[in-house]
Amino acid sequence: MSRPQPRLGRIGYLNVLPVYHPLEAGIIAHDFEIVSGPPAVLNAMMERGELHVSSGSCIEYARRPERYLLVPDMAIGSNGPVMSVLLLSRIPMEEIDGGSICISGESHTSVALLKLLLARQGVKARFENGLVSARIRGPEPPAAFLAIGDEALRLRAHPDYPYRLDLGEAWRTWTGLPFVFGLWFVNRAAAEQGVFTCDPSALLQAGRDWGLANMDAILELTRHGCPLSREELILYYAGLVYHMREKELEGLKLFYARLCEARLLDTVPALEFF
Repeated sequence: MSRPQPRLGRIGYLNVLPVYHPLEAGIIAHDFEIVSGPPAVLNAMMERGELHVSSGSCIEYARRPERYLLVPDMAIGSNGPVMSVLLLSRIPMEEIDGGSICISGESHTSVALLKLLLARQGVKARFENGLVSARIRGPEPPAAFLAIGDEALRLRAHPDYPYRLDLGEAWRTWTGLPFVFGLWFVNRAAAEQGVFTCDPSALLQAGRDWGLANMDAILELTRHGCPLSREELILYYAGLVYHMREKELEGLKLFYARLCEARLLDTVPALEFF
């Protein structure tokens, strides 16, 4: 029986371009099929076994840790303002209490973090799924919405939504720690079945290291069709975290613990690495 081609999931956002560009451009050789999509879609594909390794939500890992192994020293997060995970509102945040917030459903982690942040302020809100960009252009635009990824970069200065909460900055203010929005994890079954012909951890780490060492090339690729200026892109990428070191691990564990305290997660998962 022939070995199946390993499949690597890629979040379709600018923030992971430094990791994936050298893999997609052939700068670093590999035999993976790269599959792009929003976090929630990749989470579902990993759950169904349709991907062998992927970037994805830290919530997905927490809900099914028995199915996955974490890629060492790989994360996508922030050590302060993240710029691409924003709650935007027409009214002051405290006045949202009792109202609704539109969410796209693309990121489970951002929604969970927002619930924690609102609860800390004593604000209760309903979450309504919908296409954010379409809703704000519609006849009844929402009072507030959660925007993530490239959509957040486009909408962050929307004149009708002057009140803004950067979720990465809010977590840092609350805890003093980085926030890990996404992880890379391996399907345990794929590892046990010998799907990989090379170490996916080493491949992703090599992609990340090349991207961070060649940010001029990444900036040149990013600026085409991007709502940010080159100077803003430099600040954006500088605020992101791509390693999973001591402080990032501490922040991730605290997030899981806070979710359990809020009964948004059953148990704090053990962190097991590939």
